[in-house]
Amino acid sequence: MDFRSARRAILQFLDTVAPAERPELLRWMRTTRDFDEFTQENNDIILKNIADDLRNCLPLETMLPSEQVALQKIQQQPEPTVHVDAFLYDEDIIDSLCEERKMSRNYCMVCGSRQTAPLGFISHSFSLMELKFIYHHVLPDLSGKVLVDVGSRLGTVLYGGYLYSSAMQLYGVELNGDFCQLQEMVINKYQFSDRIKVLHADICTQDSLLQNADVVIMNNVFEYFLNETDQARAWEYISRNVKKQGSLLVTVPSLEDSISGLQTNVQLSSWVEEMPLSYDVYPQMDIDREALEQIHLYKIL
Repeated sequence: MDFRSARRAILQFLDTVAPAERPELLRWMRTTRDFDEFTQENNDIILKNIADDLRNCLPLETMLPSEQVALQKIQQQPEPTVHVDAFLYDEDIIDSLCEERKMSRNYCMVCGSRQTAPLGFISHSFSLMELKFIYHHVLPDLSGKVLVDVGSRLGTVLYGGYLYSSAMQLYGVELNGDFCQLQEMVINKYQFSDRIKVLHADICTQDSLLQNADVVIMNNVFEYFLNETDQARAWEYISRNVKKQGSLLVTVPSLEDSISGLQTNVQLSSWVEEMPLSYDVYPQMDIDREALEQIHLYKIL
């Protein structure tokens, strides 16, 4: 059956539904996850097209001149480390770039020798697989829910939430104006504006948004962008305002790792309960399990 015939058949079927039941059926059709098996492949393609668009707008390292603090912290890592955005560059693309000598997985320990060691890779974005893991296996049905991505950067969590969940509203809060512009470009091109909104703001000014959120996602959000004093201040603000009982917090890395070493008054035991996750949901696939294990889910007490 071609598209026009299928469309006609669906409309004819809707005409047979009792008028009193039709609104409920239409609501179900708009929000259900029952169609995932039919739309999943198309959603993957859309996200890959978005990645193509963003790669064309950004340098290879996906870092902007306006990110001086993050650039300095990457350079201060004990081992040579480069930023490789996991959403923009999957393993196949990295392999191709290495073959073209535009990227390397190794560095020379002694200049001019064959003694090499692996470069450290760091990403401030979730990969496609990580996004699918979060929305399909970490989070529950988000129908009618509000999700907030703290430090939305390229917007990957927002686009994934639009395509892989039924969240009513997805908010990204991003301090860097350059990244806000990139997100708006994608939102407009792919017509996501009915459910996605990006705020150019410091998260520490968004108390009402955080207090009303059902889900908050934080991926490497402060460590590379703030000094330790400002990190502690930000975490205390988050813990004071993400207080809606039963709401969910998704973090990379764990909250324990994020606040260890900081002078902060955050008391995790009275704020959150960590929820167990199964990382064995893709047994037949070649995945980066270590990356999935960095994802943690907490319920607000």
